[in-house]
Amino acid sequence: MSRLYTEVRGSGPTVALLHGWGLNLRVWDGLAAALGDRFRIVTVDLPGHGRSEWLPERSSLAAQAEQVHAAVSAIAETYSLLGWSLGGQIALHLAADPPKAIVAAIDRLVLIAATPRLSAGPDWPHGAAPERLAEQAADLRTDYRRTVGDFLELQVRGSAGGEAALTRLRAALFAHGEAHPAALAQGLALLRATDLRPLLGGILQPALVIAGQYDRVTLPAASRALAELLPDARYVEIRRAAHAPFLSHLPQVTPLLTEFLRET
Repeated sequence: MSRLYTEVRGSGPTVALLHGWGLNLRVWDGLAAALGDRFRIVTVDLPGHGRSEWLPERSSLAAQAEQVHAAVSAIAETYSLLGWSLGGQIALHLAADPPKAIVAAIDRLVLIAATPRLSAGPDWPHGAAPERLAEQAADLRTDYRRTVGDFLELQVRGSAGGEAALTRLRAALFAHGEAHPAALAQGLALLRATDLRPLLGGILQPALVIAGQYDRVTLPAASRALAELLPDARYVEIRRAAHAPFLSHLPQVTPLLTEFLRET
């Protein structure tokens, strides 16, 4: 039985929502309410986040993806998958290499502020400087609560409606539970080391890639490049949004999702 905490609301085709690093499923409350009259929404606390257990022996990206798939597959045989930031990388991994022991089909992908590779490199100019990520990892070891708080502020910087979005991010964190420090450290290590580009050509599901114009965590150029590397993807950039457009620009994001998820 899955140890991941999930919540289910609404009715219709199933859509699973995966949050980002350091947060929990409460970030989806507004979007889930907006979509719940047309879709059955499954929100998931990622391993070690919110109310989900942290299992060090199952901490690789593949193992975390398998836990997510087991949790959602217990609810639906077919589902669409929406991943935000770190949740986007888990969604990409699941779509590219679903666990063979769990028979369930992923129908469509929505990727918000997602990138196949967070760290910049010689052949990937769209990422964060490795030294900045190393500094964040060092800060995490020193004071993980402050590091997460600083990261929340970075996610909304430059966004219209950023203060309100930051308030909702903080409320989600404190109302539902912090992430386990080991899960935070491993999540950041995975983000620093992972490069999913070799897997993208095998992801055949239709995908909608959404970016924020002023995102300073996942550069819009990274999300645009992701869409170009996927075989069947559409890219949309939300003007004056940052890393959490589903919070700051919910009225613009909701119809995009509804139209895409209803396509046949």
